[in-house]
Amino acid sequence: MAFAGRKYYGGRDVKRAVTIADLQAMARDRLPAFVLEYLEGGAEDELTLRRNRDVFSAIGFRPSTLTGVGVPDLSTTVLGRKMRLPFIIAPTGFNGLLQYEGDRLLAQAAAKAGVTFTQSTVSNMRIEQLAGIPDLAHWIQLYVFRSQTFMEDLVGRAERAGCQALMVTTDAATFGNREWDRRNYRSGMDPTLRHKLDMLFHPRWAISVMARGIPPFGNLLDFLPADQQTFARTAIWSREQVEPDLSWNHIRHIRKIWKRPLIIKGVMSTRDAELAAEAGADGIVISNHGGRQLDGAPSPIDILPKIANRLKGRIAILADSGFRRGTDIVKALALGADAIMLGRAALYGLAAGGEAGVARALTILEEETRRTMALIGCRSIAELDRDRLRL
Repeated sequence: MAFAGRKYYGGRDVKRAVTIADLQAMARDRLPAFVLEYLEGGAEDELTLRRNRDVFSAIGFRPSTLTGVGVPDLSTTVLGRKMRLPFIIAPTGFNGLLQYEGDRLLAQAAAKAGVTFTQSTVSNMRIEQLAGIPDLAHWIQLYVFRSQTFMEDLVGRAERAGCQALMVTTDAATFGNREWDRRNYRSGMDPTLRHKLDMLFHPRWAISVMARGIPPFGNLLDFLPADQQTFARTAIWSREQVEPDLSWNHIRHIRKIWKRPLIIKGVMSTRDAELAAEAGADGIVISNHGGRQLDGAPSPIDILPKIANRLKGRIAILADSGFRRGTDIVKALALGADAIMLGRAALYGLAAGGEAGVARALTILEEETRRTMALIGCRSIAELDRDRLRL
C-alpha cells in the first residue's frame, strides 16, 4: 500500500537508481521544462501515451515452481545474430538536447552492455562518428525524404559505415500533433520567454548543452547551405522534406538498394505485417511511435499476438512503446516478440547521468528481466510462450 512518505530517488548518483522510474525522476530534476516536455509528451490528449503503459497491468503471469531455473539465459537471435539480451536501443532524435553528444553516450553504453544501438536519421551526430565505437552493433533508421538523392546517399553511407540493418520508419510521413510541446515555443524552435528563464534554474543541463550550443542534425548537413546548418534550420528542413506520399513502392525501392537486413517500423496491423514480408522486409517493429503520432492508436501489445500468430518465424518481430520494466519485456516476449526496443527508458538514463545513466538503465532492465524469468520458472527465452501469462 502506498503512503505519503514514498518518493523516487531524485539525487545525482545513478548507481542509487533502483528502477527506470528513479532515472525518470532524476531526469525531470535536471532538464528544463521545454526539454522534458519533448522527452515525455505525446500527441493530442495523450490517450495512446497512457495506453502504452496501462496495457501491461492487464496482463498477469502463470508462474511454475520447482523447475530448476538456475540463472536464466536471456540471449536470443534476431536477424541471424546472437544477442546477449532481448532488447535493442530504439532510434531517437534530438539526443544532443539531453546531453552533449548524447548519441555517442547511448551508443557507447549499448556497446559495453552488448546491446544493439539504432541510430536515427535525425541523430545529432553523423553515422560515421559512431561507426568506429568498439564492439558496437550498429543499426540505422531511415525517414524517407522527398529527395531520392538524400535517401540513396544515406543508405550508401550506412552501408560503407558497416551498419548491420536498416530500419525504415513509416508512421511519420505526417507529423503528429504534439500540442503540449508546441505550447513551449513562440514560433518555430524559439522557446517562450518563460522557458528561456527556466533554463537558468537548470545549470547542470545548461553547462552540458546550451554552453556548447545545441548541435544540428549531423546527417542532414550535406544537403543544406553552410549558412543554414543550425539546429533550428535542420529541424525545420527535416520536417519539410519527409515524403508525404510514402507507399510500399518506396519500400520496394529501398529493398533493391539495401542488401542487408531491412526492418519496417510503424506496423500496426496483421495485414501491414504481411505486406512488409511480401515487400522483402526481414523484420518489423510493431510501434505507435511512443504515442507521439496518432492519438487513439492501440498499444503494440494489443496487436502483437495476432501478428505473431501469422508471421512468427517468417520475419523478425520487434515491438516498442511503453517498456519500463523487465516484467513488460517478458510479457512481450511471451506474446511472440523476438526482442523489444527501448526508447524513453534509455533516454531517462541518458538525461539523468549520461553514459553511466544509460548503463544503469540497461542493467536495471537486465536484472528485472532475469529475475522475472526465474520467478515464473523459465530457464531461457525459448521457454516463454502465452501459457506463462494470465490474459
